[in-house]
Amino acid sequence: MSFADRLLPFLTQFPLPETLPGDVQALSPYQEPVPRELLTQFAHRFYASPQPRIALLGINPGRLGNGRTGVAFTDPVALQDVCGIANELPRRREPSSQFVYEVVAAMGGPAAFYEDFYLGSLYPLVLLKNGLNYNYYDAPALQTALLPAMRDSLHRLVHEVGVARHAAVCLGRRNALLLHRLNQELQLFDHIEVLDHPRYLMQYKRRALAENVAHYAATLDKVRL
Repeated sequence: MSFADRLLPFLTQFPLPETLPGDVQALSPYQEPVPRELLTQFAHRFYASPQPRIALLGINPGRLGNGRTGVAFTDPVALQDVCGIANELPRRREPSSQFVYEVVAAMGGPAAFYEDFYLGSLYPLVLLKNGLNYNYYDAPALQTALLPAMRDSLHRLVHEVGVARHAAVCLGRRNALLLHRLNQELQLFDHIEVLDHPRYLMQYKRRALAENVAHYAATLDKVRL
């Protein structure tokens, strides 16, 4: 069974929460026709082999990248121009996607990159408040409400999807606080590398883009199987 065959049921069947505190709304792009079809094309193209991928885990998906394409850290422009998957979505760039695909290019392009790595999120569904992106850790009550789902997500990533267990990569320093805690509890990964989140780097450290891309690439090379 390919990595794609294991990944697609995990994402497309991941349950929506009934209610969330603080008027936060959860959306699943994987249950909407266009993102689901684009994700399916992407997975069958880049995750066709069976071997485990090393998980790179962000916070939770945003509405303009993953929320539209179904593919983590991949906006419509990157999906078409870099990954070769045509789409009729608005050609709007998303900063995290721009950074990630600089790293993908530095590591040999999407075919080489996705042979080794899986891009995902600690919580795999889009979170919105007042129509804007929201992070699971932006409110303590929200994080508490989502903890069971995040435990389930990590457990299924390892035991059903089959991501590598020797190492995982956490994108975001605040995100790492929870991932380390959950990993201590669940004992899923031998080692977790922590990198600054792509959005943070694009917003606050853009002048050092080349250096940050090189640091990402060196870190990911270090954890490759």
